[in-house]
Amino acid sequence: MNKILYIILISLFSLTVISCAKKNSDDSKTTTTSPLFVAVGDNGIILTSSDNGTTWTSRTSGTSNGLKGIAYGSTFVAVGESGTILTSSDGTTWTSKTSGTTDNLTGVTYGNSTFVVVGESGTILTSSDATTWTSRTSGKTSHLYGVTYAYSKFMTVGASGVILHSSDATTWTQREWGSPEDLFYGVTHGIDKDSKEIFMLVSEEGGILSFCSDFNCSLSSGETSNQCCNHYGVIFGNSTFVIVGQSGTILTTTDVTTRTSKTSGTTDNLTGVTYGNSTFVVVGVSGTILTSSDATTWTSRTSGTSYQLKGVTFTELTL
Repeated sequence: MNKILYIILISLFSLTVISCAKKNSDDSKTTTTSPLFVAVGDNGIILTSSDNGTTWTSRTSGTSNGLKGIAYGSTFVAVGESGTILTSSDGTTWTSKTSGTTDNLTGVTYGNSTFVVVGESGTILTSSDATTWTSRTSGKTSHLYGVTYAYSKFMTVGASGVILHSSDATTWTQREWGSPEDLFYGVTHGIDKDSKEIFMLVSEEGGILSFCSDFNCSLSSGETSNQCCNHYGVIFGNSTFVIVGQSGTILTTTDVTTRTSKTSGTTDNLTGVTYGNSTFVVVGVSGTILTSSDATTWTSRTSGTSYQLKGVTFTELTL
């Protein structure tokens, strides 16, 4: 009897040791992240950078169609000409998806577990998995260029003063903030120095429009002093809005109304901007890439391409 009890006790002890060893092994596993910028452009060009935009590597996209926008949600989604949609989990290997349209697609965002893509002729597509895409009714025939998600709503902007918003990405409502003559190229969201949650839109001829996230106030409207230059992109990072555009234009603002022009070091058109890992990255024509940690001093980087770059995004990939 004592021998049986001894065997049972030894078995229980062994199981306890094995269990603890397994737990310690599981606890030793750590999750790491890797910062990654991805830029897209003409002729299907895709570039990636894991060192804050300093060096860039060309990736095979599998298409020669121009790519005009990129975003990251549960995966990377790049969109472009003739209804092109590409996806990638790591920014390196890309897969073509069926969009169901031949319209040029110009912008993409992710929010509330949903991807939203916008494009020509009022095109809006949505997907929860970046594989199956559903066409939505925008109620507009104007081209849509920019799209973002914040404050529990999607917003897209475009030609003819179009400003649409939606809480579910299915039903879209027009906001009467712009004029029929406005051509909005980009939209972002952020917080001004007075802690107001705002949307900021940029447009042709130096136009900038900002309003509160609840649509109860308009903070600024009209053109900047550089009316010669279209604004093509805008982003918020490090408590600063950065606006980029024609002829190397870079403007910054923290209070929406006061805008400061920065020296970009280029006269090339700048078409896209993003922020991540304490770094702003700007892209433009002729493969232009600029980086800055403070939005004031900008450094030109070698992209390795002469194709026009249209969009850029950032994420922290989980390894």
